[in-house]
Amino acid sequence: MLRKVVASPPGWSAALRSRIPSPRRPLEEASLTRPAPPARRRIVRSSLSVTGVGLAAVFYCLSFTPSLLPRAWFLQGVVAGITASMGYALGAAVGALARRLHGPFHRRTVLIAWAMLAAVIPVMVVIFLWLGTRWQRDLRVRLGMQPVPEYDVARTVGASLLTFGMLLLIARLLRLSTYGCALLLRRVVPQRAAYCAGTLVVAVLAYSAFDNLLIANLFTTVDRLAAVENSGTGNGVTVPASTLRSGGPRSLVAWDSLGRQGRAFVAGTPKVEELSTFAGRPAQEPIRVYAGLTSAETLHERAALVVKEMDRTGAFDRAVVAVITPTGTGWIDNRVPRSLEYMYAGDTALVSMQYSYLPSFFAFMGDRSEVADAAEALIGAVRARWAMMPAGTRPRLLLFGESLGTYGMEMTFGTPERLVDGADGALLLGPTFANPTHRALTLGRAPGSPIWDPTYPDLPVEFADDAAELRDLAGPRPRVVYLQNATDPVVWWSWDLLWQKPQWLIGQRAPDVTPDMHWYPGITFWQISCDMVFSNQVPTGHGHSYRSETVDGWAALAPPPGWTTADSIRLRALLDG
Repeated sequence: MLRKVVASPPGWSAALRSRIPSPRRPLEEASLTRPAPPARRRIVRSSLSVTGVGLAAVFYCLSFTPSLLPRAWFLQGVVAGITASMGYALGAAVGALARRLHGPFHRRTVLIAWAMLAAVIPVMVVIFLWLGTRWQRDLRVRLGMQPVPEYDVARTVGASLLTFGMLLLIARLLRLSTYGCALLLRRVVPQRAAYCAGTLVVAVLAYSAFDNLLIANLFTTVDRLAAVENSGTGNGVTVPASTLRSGGPRSLVAWDSLGRQGRAFVAGTPKVEELSTFAGRPAQEPIRVYAGLTSAETLHERAALVVKEMDRTGAFDRAVVAVITPTGTGWIDNRVPRSLEYMYAGDTALVSMQYSYLPSFFAFMGDRSEVADAAEALIGAVRARWAMMPAGTRPRLLLFGESLGTYGMEMTFGTPERLVDGADGALLLGPTFANPTHRALTLGRAPGSPIWDPTYPDLPVEFADDAAELRDLAGPRPRVVYLQNATDPVVWWSWDLLWQKPQWLIGQRAPDVTPDMHWYPGITFWQISCDMVFSNQVPTGHGHSYRSETVDGWAALAPPPGWTTADSIRLRALLDG
């Protein structure tokens, strides 16, 4: 029996023709149906990106290249894990862009790429682990530190893999949240708009959680712990029995108001017998004046209280008056005041004032104006009282700042010229990258002088990356001395390390900067940032550790009569002992 074939009308599509009932396809199957839901995507358990893994391996290896300071195994592990995560994110983004422009790659191409990575990555990682161990050992020798055990490399690898895995899991959970949010939004907006909106929503929520939960709680926790720390008293610190120290008998400043660091400062004065033995002549009892956060209501009231305390103790009758701008917690390295007290056989008056109880990093990131306002208030009050004295009877007025304290000093005067004229001498140790005067002097240095040891011929300002350089200065004495260790990350950190090779890695390098260090975009910035974490835990003269180097700084600025280089060496040995 012949079947009658009915031709489809012109213009009908194949999809419409397929919906016509036929003996082989029942009417129910041919009826219009809703589009099938999209297949479920595996996000958290999805396979790794081949381009991401490749770039992660490159970044991982580069993280073992040396920087300014050696790193402990756990810090190196965290650095390597985070650096590899940054490389994976960049590589995955490049791969996604390539697929968008080119389309999906052939499965065989992907398998070949994985095979190549499997062959190359293990060899490359082993080589850089070996090189990294050698670089760290050489860097420790260069800085005079003890070598670490060879098995630390295994712990480093473990810490790096754990860090990378945690960051990858967090990233995929955020991606899963974005996908879920997009599925909800697809009901009301087109697919592309849904994914854009989902990405934006998750990004805002993640940033809010990071800022409000992590950062805010971190600052709150640090503030609470620092407040508790500030209310305590260090071991062996007792109320002074001398009337020449704040917190002691007849003092205008209450002992309990000094704070932990203020109490340590006034109680750390050397004994008269010790000063006499070193000087070889009878010594005086030194004067130390300090005002804590609760010593008075405002900064200017605390500064005025310090001046009154100086008048009470007879500070302006001494040979030297030194105004010290402390770090964030109010801490003052006791080698700084002791170096002056030993040099002048106790004929000194050292004064300072607390402006915060937070560590310098948090004080710097939180509100930098606090140290600037405090330094301006104290230095201004002391200088005003000092300027009222006849020129021939004034004591030497010296200024000192370390780290964040240097920033406060520079902001007080504003320009290099005013800093030079502000006192008889100013000693600044480890200036921060934000210091405006330091930056102006560095940029205006004499042609040919390196950035780590610049020469500035127009003003009596001296820079030194090694304190011993200050012992044989030619010409008039400087009025301002900067001590900046060539391996101090606090000095050399800057935002432009992200995209620009620093000048201290161009041309001649400082003696303690390893020649194996090279600049890599983003990675060097991250390494120097991590160097700051333990920059104080290195020998004197390296990192952010200055300690007894202040002796050479004071000797260059304002030595007592008859002071010699041998005396500086002897005093440094005493302070470091």
